[in-house]
Amino acid sequence: MQAEPDNDQPTILIVDDERVNRSMLAELLGQQYRVLLAKDGPSALTIAARESHRLLLVLLDVSMPGMNGYEVLTQLRKQEATAGIAIIFITGQSDAAAEEYGLRLGAADYVSKPIRPAVVSVRVRNQIDLALQRQALQRLAQVDGLTNLANRRHFDDMLQRCHRMCLRRNDPLGLALIDIDHFKLYNDHYGHVQGDEALKQVAGTLARHARRPYDLAARFGGEEFALILPGHADALEVVERFRQEVQAMAIAHAASTTAPALTVSCGVLTVHCGPADSMEDCLRRADELLYDAKTHGRNRVCATSIGL
Repeated sequence: MQAEPDNDQPTILIVDDERVNRSMLAELLGQQYRVLLAKDGPSALTIAARESHRLLLVLLDVSMPGMNGYEVLTQLRKQEATAGIAIIFITGQSDAAAEEYGLRLGAADYVSKPIRPAVVSVRVRNQIDLALQRQALQRLAQVDGLTNLANRRHFDDMLQRCHRMCLRRNDPLGLALIDIDHFKLYNDHYGHVQGDEALKQVAGTLARHARRPYDLAARFGGEEFALILPGHADALEVVERFRQEVQAMAIAHAASTTAPALTVSCGVLTVHCGPADSMEDCLRRADELLYDAKTHGRNRVCATSIGL
């Protein structure tokens, strides 16, 4: 169950085995937040895993049958996707030792029963504000300032995470390295200000091809870009569409020896992941494919698959 809020609202999960408590909290918070409800620990873990990319806060009852709040918190902290979600415990106990135990486990705050709406509202708002601030700081640390794509540091981190995810799911991993053809000549001819505009246009086009939650478009460095496509068996098709769209933008490049408009060369590697695969080796292989594309005339995609 969930309310019908604006999709841009922060998401909160309320976990309580008593329907009246869930309903009261949902009514109290539903106007400001996107509210999800769970009646027990296992369903809370399922919802948290599914909504981890949006979930900012869990209001978690300590005393529930089967799996109590402490156990739920412990499980949330064990999973990479849910480890950073803020937790406010809801408890009818006044035991200082129990409260200290919860805080040591990683709870951010406590709310006591009977629930006082004004207190709950303030404590929830405080935790949501902190979570949004953390998100903003994290984004600044992960984003390239010019293109608004992921920066190299975030790319490296996500490549390792996507490799682990594809291993678990037995999925292929698509990896592309992309270079704007003759970009030094472009800068020399048109100037760096216009060069920056061209980089932003290419980046915006690339970002539209990273559509799914774990896809990632990144600025790899200078005029080089990268694309991670976990679970994509058709990475070549995705990158070829991107190459064609860049050419169709018809950004004039009078200094190019390849075409009168800006073009890109791309190396695409599809990895059928095994535990021994090294992402450094995969990057090196993708870079070799990019080099092949550039030495065979540019404005093309060279691709292969490994680990079959």
